[in-house]
Amino acid sequence: MDSDKNTLDPAFIRDIRNMLDQARQKAYAAVNSVMVEAYWHIGRRIVEEEQHGNARAGYGEQLLKQLSIALSTDFGRGFSSPNLRNFRQFYLTFPDQEICYTLCNKLTWSHNRLIMRLENAHARLYYLKESALQMWSVRQLERNITSHYYERLLSVPNQMAVTIAETQSPSDFIKDPYVLEFLNLPEAVWHAEKTLETALIANLQQFLLELGKGFSFVGRQFRISTETSHFYIDLVFYNYLLKCFVLLDLKTGKLTHQDVGQMDMYVRMFDDLKRQPDDNPTVGIILCESKDETVVRYSVLHGSEQLFASKYRLVLPTEEELATEMNRERRLLTERNQPAEDAGEGGGYEG
Repeated sequence: MDSDKNTLDPAFIRDIRNMLDQARQKAYAAVNSVMVEAYWHIGRRIVEEEQHGNARAGYGEQLLKQLSIALSTDFGRGFSSPNLRNFRQFYLTFPDQEICYTLCNKLTWSHNRLIMRLENAHARLYYLKESALQMWSVRQLERNITSHYYERLLSVPNQMAVTIAETQSPSDFIKDPYVLEFLNLPEAVWHAEKTLETALIANLQQFLLELGKGFSFVGRQFRISTETSHFYIDLVFYNYLLKCFVLLDLKTGKLTHQDVGQMDMYVRMFDDLKRQPDDNPTVGIILCESKDETVVRYSVLHGSEQLFASKYRLVLPTEEELATEMNRERRLLTERNQPAEDAGEGGGYEG
């Protein structure tokens, strides 16, 4: 009896540990926020001092070296000339104090250093907002930047809004291409659809991150049945932001009209058999190795808000490759949205 009284309840110990862990996390977040703000103010002060001595050649570098010596004496490591140069660049990249106090200070200094190196101001603001909102790790942020996550959003025009956090359109959540380098499958080798599917399931966490915000996994080879037949959908997800099911059909070859017709049928069946009253219309994505523009333009994909065809890449594209691909997609999208000017009134056909 006495022995039992002297034994601490494991739940009690767990509660205390959780309290300490939460306190440490809050303390770390508070310290991080204050230090990021301090780096911004240091950067601003350096710029102000440099501007006062802008007539002196090499004044900026001389200032940084002398300041580094003075700060290192009082505060130890962390204030080298390169670090001070980063503080200066931090302020020059984000001169708006409101951005620093509402976004930059929600992220670590490592996050901010990655983002401030980007040349595109819209991309910088996008990554700031999404990193804070989605709590991306530094590694995930670096991967998303390297894989051109921002640029690959299907709906991105040249003047895209800096965030899609408030939007509810399926096209805002679709990328083209999807980059699946984490599967470690050789690009030059033909892969069966089952091989690709198995690799995606084995790397499901990374695939969910690549899909984007709000996706949760529902099932693999998901069966839907009518009175006479059974059909199996490769992968099924639910997006809680769109409030709808998302069906993925994997194709390791070129997109065909049969693929489009099959996905159109799956979406219609899923809406009829599985969709709940409070769900939005089901979305279908055909993930294919390549696309035939004729199929895209003249199939039900054209103008549909529920059906999409996106390519996948098994290696990270270079910036030049991505730029070429995105320019091609924008050009084709513009052409698809233009009415055919050469269509005769009689709708004749020349065989």
